[in-house]
Amino acid sequence: MAGRNAVRTYIVEDNPTIRENLVATLEELGGVSPIGFAETEQQGSRWLTQHATQWDLAIVDLFLKQGSGLGVLQACRDRHPDQKVIVLTNYATPDIRVRCQQLGVDAVFDKSTDIDALIDFCLGLNSRPQ
Repeated sequence: MAGRNAVRTYIVEDNPTIRENLVATLEELGGVSPIGFAETEQQGSRWLTQHATQWDLAIVDLFLKQGSGLGVLQACRDRHPDQKVIVLTNYATPDIRVRCQQLGVDAVFDKSTDIDALIDFCLGLNSRPQ
């Protein structure tokens, strides 16, 4: 489904199996075009800030090989208003949701229960006027 309106998506997720399954699902169902990934806070923060005009959506896990997704979220605070940052985590507790909201996240999804909602979110981005 990747095409003219595909959402350029950067993924910060350190589990290769989760990352591969997420990419496959979102490409097929969500109109997403994955453009890269990182496994650590430093890699994700650096890429997203150094390539500030090259992505539409960042999907960030909170627990990474090194560092935390919270640091990545902090690095993305000054992004363009059209760019979206979402958290996909196994730890979508009320406290985590509040902390993510404070860091300017557009949405928080639980890996085990919110995949359909994540796909719907991506489809909504995909249908935006270019």
